[in-house]
Amino acid sequence: MALPHTVSSPSSLSPTPSFKSKPPFHSSFNPRSPSPHRRCKLTSFRCSSSSSSEKHHHNTNPPKRSDDIVELPLFPLPLVLFPGAILPLQIFEFRYRIMMHTLLQSDLRFGVVYSDGSAAEVGCVGEVVKHERLVDDRFFLICKGQERFRVTNVVRTKPYLVAEVTWLEDRPSGEENLDALANEVEVLMKEVIRLSNRLNGKAEKEVQDLRRNQFPTPFSFFVGSTFEGAPREQQVLLELEDTAARLKRERETLRNTLNYLTAASAVKDVFPSSS
Repeated sequence: MALPHTVSSPSSLSPTPSFKSKPPFHSSFNPRSPSPHRRCKLTSFRCSSSSSSEKHHHNTNPPKRSDDIVELPLFPLPLVLFPGAILPLQIFEFRYRIMMHTLLQSDLRFGVVYSDGSAAEVGCVGEVVKHERLVDDRFFLICKGQERFRVTNVVRTKPYLVAEVTWLEDRPSGEENLDALANEVEVLMKEVIRLSNRLNGKAEKEVQDLRRNQFPTPFSFFVGSTFEGAPREQQVLLELEDTAARLKRERETLRNTLNYLTAASAVKDVFPSSS
Protein backbone atom coordinates (compact mmCIF):
# COMPACT_ATOMS: atom_id res chain seq x y z
CA MET A 1 0.00 0.00 0.00
CA ALA A 2 1.36 3.41 -0.94
CA LEU A 3 2.10 5.74 1.95
CA PRO A 4 2.54 9.51 2.02
CA HIS A 5 6.17 10.59 1.97
CA THR A 6 5.49 13.89 3.71
CA VAL A 7 2.90 14.91 6.26
CA SER A 8 3.33 18.55 7.15
CA SER A 9 1.28 21.32 8.65
CA PRO A 10 -0.57 23.03 5.78
CA SER A 11 -0.35 26.78 5.51
CA SER A 12 -4.12 26.99 5.87
CA LEU A 13 -4.03 25.39 9.31
CA SER A 14 -4.74 28.17 11.75
CA PRO A 15 -3.22 28.27 15.27
CA THR A 16 -6.69 27.76 16.76
CA PRO A 17 -8.65 25.19 14.72
CA SER A 18 -12.11 24.30 16.01
CA PHE A 19 -13.93 20.99 15.94
CA LYS A 20 -16.41 20.48 13.13
CA SER A 21 -18.92 17.74 12.52
CA LYS A 22 -18.86 17.13 8.76
CA PRO A 23 -16.59 18.49 6.01
CA PRO A 24 -17.93 19.41 2.58
CA PHE A 25 -17.98 16.76 -0.15
CA HIS A 26 -14.87 16.32 -2.24
CA SER A 27 -15.28 14.06 -5.24
CA SER A 28 -11.81 13.57 -6.69
CA PHE A 29 -9.22 11.10 -5.50
CA ASN A 30 -6.06 9.33 -6.60
CA PRO A 31 -6.54 5.53 -6.59
CA ARG A 32 -3.80 3.38 -5.16
CA SER A 33 -3.26 -0.32 -5.60
CA PRO A 34 -2.45 -2.83 -2.72
CA SER A 35 -6.37 4.37 3.32
CA PRO A 36 -24.09 21.44 17.81
CA HIS A 37 -20.32 22.05 16.99
CA ARG A 38 -17.79 21.56 19.75
CA ARG A 39 -14.99 24.11 19.66
CA CYS A 40 -11.58 24.19 21.29
CA LYS A 41 -8.32 26.03 20.81
CA LEU A 42 -5.29 24.19 19.48
CA THR A 43 -1.81 25.39 18.68
CA SER A 44 0.00 24.60 15.45
CA PHE A 45 1.83 21.32 14.87
CA ARG A 46 4.37 19.83 12.54
CA CYS A 47 5.20 16.27 11.62
CA SER A 48 6.43 14.31 8.66
CA SER A 49 6.14 10.67 7.72
CA SER A 50 8.93 8.13 7.67
CA SER A 51 9.38 4.51 6.70
CA SER A 52 12.37 3.67 8.93
CA SER A 53 12.58 0.35 10.73
CA GLU A 54 11.67 0.48 14.41
CA LYS A 55 11.51 -1.67 17.48
CA HIS A 56 8.22 -3.58 17.71
CA HIS A 57 5.83 -2.96 20.58
CA HIS A 58 2.68 -4.87 21.45
CA ASN A 59 -0.37 -3.31 23.05
CA THR A 60 -1.54 -5.43 25.95
CA ASN A 61 -4.53 -3.22 26.72
CA PRO A 62 -7.41 -4.08 24.38
CA PRO A 63 -9.77 -1.22 23.46
CA LYS A 64 -12.97 -0.82 25.41
CA ARG A 65 -16.05 -1.93 23.47
CA SER A 66 -18.72 -0.17 25.46
CA ASP A 67 -20.41 3.20 25.43
CA ASP A 68 -18.19 4.37 28.28
CA ILE A 69 -16.52 7.72 27.75
CA VAL A 70 -12.73 7.45 27.83
CA GLU A 71 -9.92 10.00 27.61
CA LEU A 72 -7.65 9.92 24.58
CA PRO A 73 -4.72 12.13 23.52
CA LEU A 74 -5.40 13.58 20.06
CA PHE A 75 -3.08 14.33 17.17
CA PRO A 76 -4.62 16.67 14.54
CA LEU A 77 -3.22 15.88 11.08
CA PRO A 78 -4.02 16.96 7.49
CA LEU A 79 -4.99 13.38 6.63
CA VAL A 80 -7.56 10.73 7.54
CA LEU A 81 -6.59 7.46 9.21
CA PHE A 82 -8.84 4.43 8.68
CA PRO A 83 -9.11 1.25 10.76
CA GLY A 84 -6.52 -1.23 9.50
CA ALA A 85 -4.45 1.36 7.62
CA ILE A 86 -0.74 1.87 8.29
CA LEU A 87 0.56 5.37 9.02
CA PRO A 88 4.30 6.21 9.29
CA LEU A 89 5.11 9.39 11.22
CA GLN A 90 8.10 11.38 12.33
CA ILE A 91 7.49 13.31 15.55
CA PHE A 92 9.70 16.30 16.25
CA GLU A 93 7.57 19.08 17.78
CA PHE A 94 8.22 19.31 21.52
CA ARG A 95 4.69 18.77 22.82
CA TYR A 96 4.14 15.72 20.65
CA ARG A 97 7.45 14.30 21.79
CA ILE A 98 6.05 14.69 25.33
CA MET A 99 2.95 12.82 24.19
CA MET A 100 5.06 10.01 22.74
CA HIS A 101 7.03 9.62 25.97
CA THR A 102 3.72 9.23 27.82
CA LEU A 103 2.26 6.81 25.28
CA LEU A 104 5.32 4.58 25.22
CA GLN A 105 4.92 4.08 28.97
CA SER A 106 1.19 3.33 28.73
CA ASP A 107 -1.01 1.75 26.06
CA LEU A 108 0.63 3.14 22.86
CA ARG A 109 -2.66 4.55 21.55
CA PHE A 110 -3.68 8.05 20.47
CA GLY A 111 -6.42 9.56 18.35
CA VAL A 112 -5.80 10.88 14.83
CA VAL A 113 -8.27 13.59 13.80
CA TYR A 114 -8.36 15.23 10.38
CA SER A 115 -7.74 18.97 10.53
CA ASP A 116 -7.75 21.53 7.74
CA GLY A 117 -8.11 24.53 10.03
CA SER A 118 -10.81 22.96 12.17
CA ALA A 119 -10.58 19.47 13.61
CA ALA A 120 -13.18 16.83 12.77
CA GLU A 121 -15.22 15.35 15.62
CA VAL A 122 -14.76 11.79 14.34
CA GLY A 123 -11.31 10.22 14.20
CA CYS A 124 -9.50 6.92 14.36
CA VAL A 125 -7.24 5.47 17.03
CA GLY A 126 -3.64 5.00 15.94
CA GLU A 127 -1.72 2.30 17.79
CA VAL A 128 2.07 2.53 17.80
CA VAL A 129 3.28 -0.86 16.55
CA LYS A 130 6.93 0.14 15.98
CA HIS A 131 9.02 3.07 17.05
CA GLU A 132 12.55 4.40 17.07
CA ARG A 133 13.76 7.20 19.32
CA LEU A 134 16.61 9.25 17.84
CA VAL A 135 19.44 10.93 19.71
CA ASP A 136 17.80 14.36 19.34
CA ASP A 137 14.60 12.96 20.93
CA ARG A 138 12.68 12.80 17.66
CA PHE A 139 10.60 9.69 17.04
CA PHE A 140 9.99 7.53 13.99
CA LEU A 141 6.67 5.72 14.36
CA ILE A 142 4.70 3.10 12.51
CA CYS A 143 1.03 3.26 13.57
CA LYS A 144 -1.95 1.10 12.67
CA GLY A 145 -5.52 2.36 12.59
CA GLN A 146 -7.82 0.74 15.12
CA GLU A 147 -11.36 1.69 16.15
CA ARG A 148 -13.15 4.94 15.33
CA PHE A 149 -14.25 7.45 17.93
CA ARG A 150 -16.27 10.64 18.35
CA VAL A 151 -15.01 13.54 20.45
CA THR A 152 -17.55 14.42 23.14
CA ASN A 153 -15.59 16.86 25.29
CA VAL A 154 -12.17 18.53 25.32
CA VAL A 155 -10.40 17.82 28.60
CA ARG A 156 -7.30 19.96 28.05
CA THR A 157 -5.28 21.55 25.25
CA LYS A 158 -1.81 21.79 26.84
CA PRO A 159 0.81 20.48 26.51
CA TYR A 160 -1.19 18.51 23.91
CA LEU A 161 -4.85 17.94 23.18
CA VAL A 162 -6.74 15.39 25.30
CA ALA A 163 -10.45 14.71 24.84
CA GLU A 164 -13.19 12.45 26.07
CA VAL A 165 -14.37 10.16 23.29
CA THR A 166 -16.92 7.45 22.65
CA TRP A 167 -16.34 4.52 20.28
CA LEU A 168 -18.15 4.23 16.95
CA GLU A 169 -19.25 1.02 15.26
CA ASP A 170 -21.27 0.45 12.11
CA ARG A 171 -24.95 -0.29 12.58
CA PRO A 172 -26.44 -3.50 11.12
CA SER A 173 -27.20 -3.02 7.42
CA GLY A 174 -30.55 -4.83 7.45
CA GLU A 175 -31.41 -6.65 4.24
CA GLU A 176 -28.48 -5.25 2.24
CA ASN A 177 -26.27 -7.82 0.53
CA LEU A 178 -22.95 -6.49 1.75
CA ASP A 179 -20.86 -9.15 0.04
CA ALA A 180 -22.39 -8.32 -3.32
CA LEU A 181 -21.75 -4.62 -2.75
CA ALA A 182 -18.15 -5.27 -1.71
CA ASN A 183 -17.56 -7.47 -4.77
CA GLU A 184 -18.94 -4.77 -7.04
CA VAL A 185 -16.67 -2.17 -5.47
CA GLU A 186 -13.68 -4.49 -5.87
CA VAL A 187 -14.39 -4.96 -9.59
CA LEU A 188 -14.59 -1.19 -10.07
CA MET A 189 -11.35 -0.68 -8.14
CA LYS A 190 -9.54 -3.19 -10.34
CA GLU A 191 -10.71 -1.36 -13.47
CA VAL A 192 -9.68 2.01 -12.04
CA ILE A 193 -6.23 0.65 -11.19
CA ARG A 194 -5.85 -0.97 -14.61
CA LEU A 195 -6.76 2.19 -16.51
CA SER A 196 -4.66 4.37 -14.20
CA ASN A 197 -1.64 2.17 -14.87
CA ARG A 198 -2.30 2.31 -18.60
CA LEU A 199 -2.55 6.10 -18.66
CA ASN A 200 0.63 6.39 -16.59
CA GLY A 201 2.55 4.17 -18.99
CA LYS A 202 2.84 1.23 -16.62
CA ALA A 203 2.64 -2.36 -17.79
CA GLU A 204 -0.94 -3.62 -17.95
CA LYS A 205 -1.26 -6.71 -15.83
CA GLU A 206 -4.13 -8.33 -14.04
CA VAL A 207 -4.85 -6.74 -10.67
CA GLN A 208 -4.75 -9.33 -7.95
CA ASP A 209 -7.39 -9.95 -5.27
CA LEU A 210 -8.02 -6.70 -3.39
CA ARG A 211 -10.40 -8.00 -0.73
CA ARG A 212 -8.07 -10.74 0.49
CA ASN A 213 -10.99 -12.46 2.24
CA GLN A 214 -11.86 -9.31 4.17
CA PHE A 215 -15.39 -8.91 5.46
CA PRO A 216 -17.34 -6.01 3.90
CA THR A 217 -16.81 -3.54 6.77
CA PRO A 218 -12.99 -3.70 6.93
CA PHE A 219 -12.91 -3.80 3.13
CA SER A 220 -14.95 -0.58 3.01
CA PHE A 221 -12.33 1.04 5.26
CA PHE A 222 -9.54 -0.24 3.02
CA VAL A 223 -11.24 1.26 -0.04
CA GLY A 224 -11.64 4.60 1.74
CA SER A 225 -7.95 4.61 2.63
CA THR A 226 -7.05 4.43 -1.07
CA PHE A 227 -8.87 7.68 -1.89
CA GLU A 228 -5.59 9.50 -1.51
CA GLY A 229 -5.66 13.21 -2.16
CA ALA A 230 -9.30 13.67 -1.12
CA PRO A 231 -9.21 13.87 2.69
CA ARG A 232 -12.59 15.59 2.95
CA GLU A 233 -14.28 12.75 1.10
CA GLN A 234 -12.32 10.27 3.21
CA GLN A 235 -13.60 12.00 6.34
CA VAL A 236 -17.18 11.64 5.12
CA LEU A 237 -16.58 7.90 4.60
CA LEU A 238 -14.97 7.54 8.03
CA GLU A 239 -17.94 9.17 9.73
CA LEU A 240 -20.57 6.94 8.12
CA GLU A 241 -21.94 4.37 10.55
CA ASP A 242 -23.42 2.07 7.91
CA THR A 243 -21.24 -0.29 5.87
CA ALA A 244 -23.73 -0.42 2.98
CA ALA A 245 -23.90 3.38 2.78
CA ARG A 246 -20.09 3.58 2.78
CA LEU A 247 -19.73 0.96 0.04
CA LYS A 248 -22.42 2.64 -2.08
CA ARG A 249 -20.70 6.01 -1.81
CA GLU A 250 -17.38 4.42 -2.73
CA ARG A 251 -19.06 2.65 -5.66
CA GLU A 252 -20.38 5.96 -6.98
CA THR A 253 -16.98 7.65 -6.64
CA LEU A 254 -15.27 4.75 -8.41
CA ARG A 255 -17.83 4.80 -11.22
CA ASN A 256 -17.27 8.52 -11.78
CA THR A 257 -13.52 8.01 -11.74
CA LEU A 258 -13.79 5.07 -14.13
CA ASN A 259 -15.85 7.16 -16.57
CA TYR A 260 -13.20 9.87 -16.51
CA LEU A 261 -10.34 7.40 -17.00
CA THR A 262 -12.17 5.64 -19.83
CA ALA A 263 -12.61 8.93 -21.65
CA ALA A 264 -8.98 9.86 -21.04
CA SER A 265 -7.87 6.47 -22.31
CA ALA A 266 -9.93 6.90 -25.49
CA VAL A 267 -8.32 10.29 -26.10
CA LYS A 268 -4.90 8.74 -25.62
CA ASP A 269 -5.71 6.05 -28.22
CA VAL A 270 -6.80 8.64 -30.77
CA PHE A 271 -4.06 11.17 -30.01
CA PRO A 272 -1.09 9.17 -28.66
CA SER A 273 1.24 12.19 -28.77
CA SER A 274 -1.08 14.20 -26.47
CA SER A 275 -0.18 11.90 -23.57
